[in-house]
Amino acid sequence: MTPWEMAAVLAAGTGAGAVNAVVGSGTLITFPVLLATGLPPVTATVSNGLGLVPGSITAALGYREELRGQGRRVLLLGVGAVLGGLAGAVLLLTLPASAFERIVPVLVGLALVLVACQPWIARRVRRRRTSGGPVRRDGGPLLFTGLTLASVYGGYFSAAQGIIYVSLMGMLLDETLQRLNAVKNVLAAVVNTVAALLFLFFAHFDWTAVVLIAAGSALGGLIGARTGRRFSPAVLRTLIVSVGTVALVHLVLH
Repeated sequence: MTPWEMAAVLAAGTGAGAVNAVVGSGTLITFPVLLATGLPPVTATVSNGLGLVPGSITAALGYREELRGQGRRVLLLGVGAVLGGLAGAVLLLTLPASAFERIVPVLVGLALVLVACQPWIARRVRRRRTSGGPVRRDGGPLLFTGLTLASVYGGYFSAAQGIIYVSLMGMLLDETLQRLNAVKNVLAAVVNTVAALLFLFFAHFDWTAVVLIAAGSALGGLIGARTGRRFSPAVLRTLIVSVGTVALVHLVLH
């Protein structure tokens, strides 16, 4: 990498760490930057997954106050995150590169739709909570299954993974969005760590990209956790959709 490319990757890692702590979809920032440096899609995804582990951990630590009283829930859903993250990482390593290159544009497109629809999802969640429905403390088998499948996606390609988590929990749990976001950060940390352990032994990655993203995401995770409540959701959503659209166009054309 050139010095300018290294600076861009470091900045992208910081932005991704901050965005992941608040809403998720940080991969839509780092992934196109890694592609622009010349890394193949699979190598970029593996390097990105390894690099984002520190950011997901610092984000989870930053939301530790919102995690109080949710220990049992986190442990239960964490089991699904481990299983799903492992399965997704195995799929990434076993499917041929040509299959990955065909699947990724679809996944990025789905992620952008989910990001764009987040305000509508949030309004539906708020309306359901004010209707006086029964309290659901763990979401039951439906939530466990849904989050496990979302973790398979996260282990394979993590773009919008956090938004999928929050959307599922928001529909099936009666909690504030900040407390759900705290659980989301823990689940993302679990999936990223499980996938990273597998990647270390069985995948090709770029150490320079990994180190730069790791340093940036660790800082970004702290920044996002501490100041995320002050960010405008509209600005973040616009940034994610804009960068993700560039990534989608790049993938389709190449």
